[in-house]
Amino acid sequence: MAIQTWCCWLSGTTPPLLSLNPQPKLARNHCYSKIYARFDTETKTPQILKIAVSGVTQLLRLFSPSIQSSVLSGDVEKQNDEFSVSSVDDVLMIIKSDYDDKAYFVTGNFTSSIYAEDCIFEDPTIKFRGRELYERNLKLLVPFFDLASIKLQKIEKDVGSDSNFVRATWKLRTNLKLPWKPLISIDGSTLYELDEDFKIVRHVESWNVSALEAILQIFTFKFD
Repeated sequence: MAIQTWCCWLSGTTPPLLSLNPQPKLARNHCYSKIYARFDTETKTPQILKIAVSGVTQLLRLFSPSIQSSVLSGDVEKQNDEFSVSSVDDVLMIIKSDYDDKAYFVTGNFTSSIYAEDCIFEDPTIKFRGRELYERNLKLLVPFFDLASIKLQKIEKDVGSDSNFVRATWKLRTNLKLPWKPLISIDGSTLYELDEDFKIVRHVESWNVSALEAILQIFTFKFD
Protein backbone atom coordinates (compact mmCIF):
# COMPACT_ATOMS: atom_id res chain seq x y z
CA MET A 1 0.00 0.00 0.00
CA ALA A 2 1.05 3.43 0.59
CA ILE A 3 4.40 2.02 -0.52
CA GLN A 4 6.60 5.04 -0.13
CA THR A 5 9.75 3.41 -1.47
CA TRP A 6 8.29 3.07 -4.98
CA CYS A 7 7.03 6.65 -4.83
CA CYS A 8 10.48 7.99 -4.10
CA TRP A 9 12.11 5.93 -6.85
CA LEU A 10 9.60 7.19 -9.37
CA SER A 11 9.98 10.83 -8.35
CA GLY A 12 13.71 10.52 -8.94
CA THR A 13 14.41 11.63 -5.38
CA THR A 14 15.12 9.84 -2.17
CA PRO A 15 13.95 11.93 0.78
CA PRO A 16 16.48 11.93 3.60
CA LEU A 17 15.63 9.58 6.40
CA LEU A 18 14.32 11.36 9.45
CA SER A 19 15.87 10.66 12.77
CA LEU A 20 14.74 7.34 14.17
CA ASN A 21 15.21 8.49 17.73
CA PRO A 22 12.43 7.55 20.12
CA GLN A 23 9.11 9.09 19.17
CA PRO A 24 7.66 12.14 20.98
CA LYS A 25 6.26 11.59 24.42
CA LEU A 26 2.82 10.32 23.58
CA ALA A 27 0.69 7.76 25.31
CA ARG A 28 1.61 4.58 23.42
CA ASN A 29 -1.17 2.07 23.19
CA HIS A 30 -0.35 -1.58 22.60
CA CYS A 31 -1.12 -1.45 18.87
CA TYR A 32 1.13 1.53 18.18
CA SER A 33 4.02 0.36 20.33
CA LYS A 34 4.09 -3.00 18.58
CA ILE A 35 4.31 -1.44 15.12
CA TYR A 36 6.76 1.29 16.07
CA ALA A 37 9.07 -1.24 17.66
CA ARG A 38 9.46 -2.84 14.25
CA PHE A 39 10.61 0.42 12.69
CA ASP A 40 13.13 0.97 15.49
CA THR A 41 14.92 -2.18 14.34
CA GLU A 42 15.15 -0.99 10.72
CA THR A 43 17.29 2.12 11.05
CA LYS A 44 19.50 1.24 8.08
CA THR A 45 18.75 0.05 4.59
CA PRO A 46 21.04 -2.83 3.52
CA GLN A 47 23.53 -1.91 0.80
CA ILE A 48 22.04 -4.47 -1.59
CA LEU A 49 18.68 -2.76 -1.16
CA LYS A 50 20.18 0.63 -1.98
CA ILE A 51 21.69 -0.83 -5.15
CA ALA A 52 18.31 -2.29 -6.11
CA VAL A 53 16.61 1.04 -5.45
CA SER A 54 19.12 2.82 -7.68
CA GLY A 55 18.59 0.27 -10.47
CA VAL A 56 14.81 0.49 -10.30
CA THR A 57 14.96 4.29 -10.27
CA GLN A 58 16.92 4.34 -13.52
CA LEU A 59 14.68 1.69 -15.06
CA LEU A 60 11.47 3.52 -14.28
CA ARG A 61 12.93 6.81 -15.47
CA LEU A 62 13.57 5.13 -18.80
CA PHE A 63 9.94 4.10 -19.14
CA SER A 64 8.39 7.34 -17.85
CA PRO A 65 9.75 10.41 -19.65
CA SER A 66 6.35 12.10 -19.94
CA ILE A 67 5.50 11.52 -16.30
CA GLN A 68 8.77 12.99 -15.16
CA SER A 69 8.13 16.15 -17.16
CA SER A 70 4.78 16.58 -15.48
CA VAL A 71 6.24 16.19 -12.02
CA LEU A 72 9.21 18.44 -12.67
CA SER A 73 6.90 21.18 -13.93
CA GLY A 74 5.00 21.02 -10.66
CA ASP A 75 1.76 20.07 -12.38
CA VAL A 76 0.11 18.34 -9.43
CA GLU A 77 -3.67 18.25 -9.36
CA LYS A 78 -5.26 19.84 -6.32
CA GLN A 79 -8.49 18.43 -5.00
CA ASN A 80 -11.36 20.19 -3.30
CA ASP A 81 -11.44 17.82 -0.36
CA GLU A 82 -11.81 20.10 2.62
CA PHE A 83 -13.77 18.33 5.34
CA SER A 84 -14.56 19.42 8.85
CA VAL A 85 -13.65 16.69 11.32
CA SER A 86 -14.36 16.75 15.04
CA SER A 87 -13.76 13.16 16.13
CA VAL A 88 -11.82 10.01 15.46
CA ASP A 89 -14.97 8.55 13.92
CA ASP A 90 -15.02 11.33 11.31
CA VAL A 91 -11.45 10.58 10.31
CA LEU A 92 -12.13 6.83 10.24
CA MET A 93 -15.07 7.27 7.88
CA ILE A 94 -13.06 9.48 5.51
CA ILE A 95 -10.17 7.01 5.44
CA LYS A 96 -12.64 4.19 4.79
CA SER A 97 -14.12 6.15 1.89
CA ASP A 98 -10.65 6.79 0.47
CA TYR A 99 -10.13 3.02 0.32
CA ASP A 100 -13.59 1.80 -0.65
CA ASP A 101 -14.82 4.59 -2.92
CA LYS A 102 -11.62 6.12 -4.29
CA ALA A 103 -9.17 3.19 -4.14
CA TYR A 104 -6.81 6.01 -3.24
CA PHE A 105 -3.46 4.28 -3.54
CA VAL A 106 -4.05 3.04 -7.08
CA THR A 107 -5.84 6.21 -8.27
CA GLY A 108 -3.90 8.91 -6.40
CA ASN A 109 -7.21 10.41 -5.26
CA PHE A 110 -7.30 10.82 -1.50
CA THR A 111 -8.55 13.30 1.10
CA SER A 112 -5.37 15.23 1.78
CA SER A 113 -7.05 17.74 4.11
CA ILE A 114 -7.23 15.21 6.95
CA TYR A 115 -3.41 15.10 7.02
CA ALA A 116 -1.22 17.65 8.75
CA GLU A 117 1.05 19.48 6.29
CA ASP A 118 4.16 18.09 8.00
CA CYS A 119 2.77 14.58 8.48
CA ILE A 120 5.44 11.88 8.77
CA PHE A 121 5.15 8.94 6.37
CA GLU A 122 6.91 5.64 7.09
CA ASP A 123 7.17 2.19 5.61
CA PRO A 124 9.66 -0.65 6.22
CA THR A 125 12.35 1.09 4.15
CA ILE A 126 12.05 4.86 4.39
CA LYS A 127 10.69 7.73 6.41
CA PHE A 128 9.94 11.26 5.20
CA ARG A 129 7.87 14.28 6.07
CA GLY A 130 5.34 16.24 4.03
CA ARG A 131 1.77 15.83 2.82
CA GLU A 132 2.48 17.46 -0.54
CA LEU A 133 5.43 15.16 -1.19
CA TYR A 134 3.24 12.14 -0.48
CA GLU A 135 0.54 13.48 -2.81
CA ARG A 136 3.06 14.14 -5.58
CA ASN A 137 4.56 10.69 -5.18
CA LEU A 138 1.16 9.03 -5.48
CA LYS A 139 0.36 10.93 -8.67
CA LEU A 140 3.66 9.84 -10.14
CA LEU A 141 3.24 6.21 -9.13
CA VAL A 142 -0.31 5.64 -10.45
CA PRO A 143 0.51 5.51 -14.21
CA PHE A 144 2.73 2.46 -13.64
CA PHE A 145 -0.15 0.37 -12.28
CA ASP A 146 -2.01 -2.13 -14.45
CA LEU A 147 -5.14 -3.99 -13.28
CA ALA A 148 -4.54 -2.56 -9.83
CA SER A 149 -6.68 -3.00 -6.73
CA ILE A 150 -6.41 -1.95 -3.11
CA LYS A 151 -8.91 -3.68 -0.84
CA LEU A 152 -9.69 -2.58 2.69
CA GLN A 153 -9.95 -5.64 4.92
CA LYS A 154 -10.53 -4.00 8.27
CA ILE A 155 -10.50 -0.56 9.84
CA GLU A 156 -10.72 0.25 13.53
CA LYS A 157 -10.01 3.06 15.96
CA ASP A 158 -8.15 3.15 19.24
CA VAL A 159 -8.93 6.14 21.42
CA GLY A 160 -6.67 7.02 24.34
CA SER A 161 -6.51 9.79 26.89
CA ASP A 162 -3.68 11.57 25.08
CA SER A 163 -3.50 9.96 21.63
CA ASN A 164 -5.92 8.70 19.01
CA PHE A 165 -5.23 6.13 16.31
CA VAL A 166 -6.92 4.51 13.34
CA ARG A 167 -5.60 1.28 11.89
CA ALA A 168 -6.47 -0.04 8.43
CA THR A 169 -5.62 -3.49 7.12
CA TRP A 170 -5.47 -3.87 3.34
CA LYS A 171 -4.46 -5.95 0.32
CA LEU A 172 -2.63 -4.49 -2.67
CA ARG A 173 -2.51 -6.35 -5.98
CA THR A 174 -1.19 -4.83 -9.20
CA ASN A 175 0.92 -5.50 -12.24
CA LEU A 176 3.47 -2.88 -13.21
CA LYS A 177 3.61 -1.48 -16.73
CA LEU A 178 7.02 -2.88 -17.46
CA PRO A 179 7.77 -5.26 -20.35
CA TRP A 180 7.70 -8.35 -18.11
CA LYS A 181 4.50 -7.25 -16.24
CA PRO A 182 5.64 -8.07 -12.70
CA LEU A 183 2.94 -8.73 -10.14
CA ILE A 184 3.11 -6.81 -6.87
CA SER A 185 1.25 -8.57 -4.09
CA ILE A 186 1.42 -7.11 -0.58
CA ASP A 187 -0.81 -7.47 2.45
CA GLY A 188 -0.26 -4.80 5.02
CA SER A 189 -1.62 -2.35 7.52
CA THR A 190 -1.41 1.38 8.04
CA LEU A 191 -1.50 3.07 11.42
CA TYR A 192 -2.72 6.66 11.45
CA GLU A 193 -1.79 8.75 14.47
CA LEU A 194 -3.99 11.79 15.12
CA ASP A 195 -3.23 15.00 16.99
CA GLU A 196 -5.59 16.94 19.25
CA ASP A 197 -7.23 18.54 16.21
CA PHE A 198 -7.84 15.11 14.64
CA LYS A 199 -5.28 15.70 11.89
CA ILE A 200 -3.14 12.73 10.85
CA VAL A 201 0.41 13.47 11.96
CA ARG A 202 1.92 10.04 11.37
CA HIS A 203 1.17 7.44 8.69
CA VAL A 204 3.00 4.18 9.40
CA GLU A 205 2.88 1.14 7.11
CA SER A 206 3.84 -2.45 7.87
CA TRP A 207 3.90 -5.25 5.29
CA ASN A 208 3.62 -9.03 5.28
CA VAL A 209 6.90 -9.18 3.32
CA SER A 210 10.29 -7.66 3.96
CA ALA A 211 11.47 -4.61 2.05
CA LEU A 212 13.84 -6.78 0.03
CA GLU A 213 11.09 -9.26 -0.84
CA ALA A 214 8.87 -6.38 -1.98
CA ILE A 215 11.59 -5.07 -4.29
CA LEU A 216 12.35 -8.52 -5.67
CA GLN A 217 8.74 -8.80 -6.81
CA ILE A 218 9.55 -6.11 -9.37
CA PHE A 219 12.29 -8.29 -10.82
CA THR A 220 10.19 -11.44 -11.03
CA PHE A 221 9.91 -12.49 -14.67
CA LYS A 222 7.07 -14.60 -16.01
CA PHE A 223 7.58 -17.01 -18.85
CA ASP A 224 4.65 -18.29 -20.92
